[in-house]
Amino acid sequence: MRTALLNKRTRRPVQLTRLGFGGAPLGNLYRKVSEDDAHATLQAAFDAGIRFFDTAPQYGLGRSEQRFGVAIKTFGRENIQLSTKVGRLLLDCAPDEVTPEAFVDVPQKRIQFDYSYDGVMRSYEESLTRLDVERADILLIHDVCAFSQGSQEASDARVRELFDQGGYRALDELRSSGEIAAIGAGVNEWQVCEKLLELADFDGFLLAGRYTLLEQEALDSFLPLCQKRDVGIILGGPYNSGILATGAVKGAKYNYADAPPEILERVRNIEAVCAAHDTPLIAAALQFVLGHPCVKTVVPGAVTPEEIGASVKLLETKIPDAFWSDLQSEGLIRPDAPLPSGTADAS
Repeated sequence: MRTALLNKRTRRPVQLTRLGFGGAPLGNLYRKVSEDDAHATLQAAFDAGIRFFDTAPQYGLGRSEQRFGVAIKTFGRENIQLSTKVGRLLLDCAPDEVTPEAFVDVPQKRIQFDYSYDGVMRSYEESLTRLDVERADILLIHDVCAFSQGSQEASDARVRELFDQGGYRALDELRSSGEIAAIGAGVNEWQVCEKLLELADFDGFLLAGRYTLLEQEALDSFLPLCQKRDVGIILGGPYNSGILATGAVKGAKYNYADAPPEILERVRNIEAVCAAHDTPLIAAALQFVLGHPCVKTVVPGAVTPEEIGASVKLLETKIPDAFWSDLQSEGLIRPDAPLPSGTADAS
C-alpha cells in the first residue's frame, strides 16, 4: 500500500499508509464488538497492508487500546506506526459514576480531563501499559475543540491549560527525547488546530470530518498554513459521519445528526455527477481528501473484516479526471480544492 511521510521534519520518519485504521469502533462504539471479531478486523487491516493504527484512552475506556495491544503482539511493533492520545485520564469509580459516552460494555472507569504536565505524562504511561508497548510514534492532544468541550470558552480554557500547566512541555519533552516521533492533536475542528499552530510547533493533526466533499472551509487559511509549516493531516470522518457513504437517503446522518435539507440537496447533486461518470459516491468521498498534499492518510471507520476489504477497494476504484472537473464546474466543490489525479491505487 502506498505511503506518505507525516512530514519531512521529524527526527524519526513517520511513514503512514494512505489508508489507516481508527480504533474508536473497537472500543464498542454504539454497540458491543466481541474480542474475536475485534481481533479479526485488526488482522484484516494488517493483512490488507494497513500499517497506521490510531487509538485513544477514551475509546471504550481503555478497551480499544487493550485490543490493539493484543494485535500488535501478532503484527510486530516494528511493523506499524501507532498513535494514541492524551487529555483524558481513566479513573476507578463507583458503578454509577462510569462515563461511557457513546461506548457500551465498558470497564468501570470515569473520565477526567487533564491537559497538565502530570496529566499528559500519566495518560501516556497508562496507555503504554494498556497497549503493552514501549512507545507510541505519534501522541495527540485529544478533543480540545469546542465541539467536544461544549463551548468555545471551554475550548479556550483547555488550550490555556495545555500551555499554562505544562501539557505541551510534556509533549515536547517526549518528542525531544525521542520517546515519541511526532506530536499533534486529534480534534473535530480545524480552527483549534490553527490556534495551536500559532502557539507552538506541532507535526500533524488528526482532523475528523472537516475537510470532505461537503466541507472545504479549511482551504481558507488552515491547510495553506499546514503546507507552509510542513504539517501533516490524518483525515478522519471522510463521510461526514454517514451521508457521503449512504447518499441522500431517508435518515442520512451528517455530523452525527439527521442531515438538514440543504445538505441532502447538495449530496443529491453530487450523486447526479457520480451517476454520469459511473462513480460510487463513497469512493469519491474517500479519494477526494487524499487529493490535498497535506492529507497523508485517511482513516474511515471499520468494525468488520468486510469493511476493511471494502475500503481498500474504494481506494483502488478508478475515478476519471472529468468527474472532479465536473464537480468544480457545477460549484459542488471549491475551485481551489486540489484534486486527486485519475486512478487512486493502494499498491
